[in-house]
Amino acid sequence: MVTVARHLNQRVDALEGELQLAQSQLDRANAIIGFSGRYHIGADIASDVYDVALAEGIEPELGFRLVDVESQFHPRATSSAGAIGLTQIEPGTARYFDKEITREQLYDRRTNLHYGFRHLHSLLEEYHGDVTLALLVYNRGPVTVESMRLLGQDPRNGYEQAVARGYHGKGKID
Repeated sequence: MVTVARHLNQRVDALEGELQLAQSQLDRANAIIGFSGRYHIGADIASDVYDVALAEGIEPELGFRLVDVESQFHPRATSSAGAIGLTQIEPGTARYFDKEITREQLYDRRTNLHYGFRHLHSLLEEYHGDVTLALLVYNRGPVTVESMRLLGQDPRNGYEQAVARGYHGKGKID
C-alpha cells in the first residue's frame, strides 16, 4: 500500500512539473505574440529579444523599449557615432565584456542583444536599480552624465523618457 501511494505521489509530482512547463511555454508564447504585435515585428525577432533579455537578467518589457528607441528593430542599424545593431552598442563597450568581439559580430542580432542587455544590466547594478540613470548612462556615456551631475546640471536629454515612458518595472530580473 505504501509503495502504491509513493508511486502515485511521484506520478502527481511529475504531472505537476509537466503542467508548470506547459504553462511556462504558453506564457512565453503569449508574451512573444504580444510584443510582436505591439512593435510590428516578426515573431523571430520578438523571441530573440525576449529570450536574450531574460538570459541577461533584463525585464523583457524594458529590453523591447530600448531596442525600439535605439534601432527600431533594424539589426544592421549604425549610428554616426559608430554604435551598432539592435541595441546600438559601441564596439568599445562590447569589448569591455569580450576583448575579441568584432564590429561584424555585433551585427548578429543575438550577439548584439546579449552585449547590449549585458551592458544595461551592469549599469542597473552600478546605479543600484535606478532605471532612469542607467538609461542616461547607456545613451550618453558615464563621463558625460557624471560630469554634468558634478557641475550641478541635469543630464536628462529625453532619451530616458522615450524608453521608459509608462514603464513601471525594476529593469532587471532578481
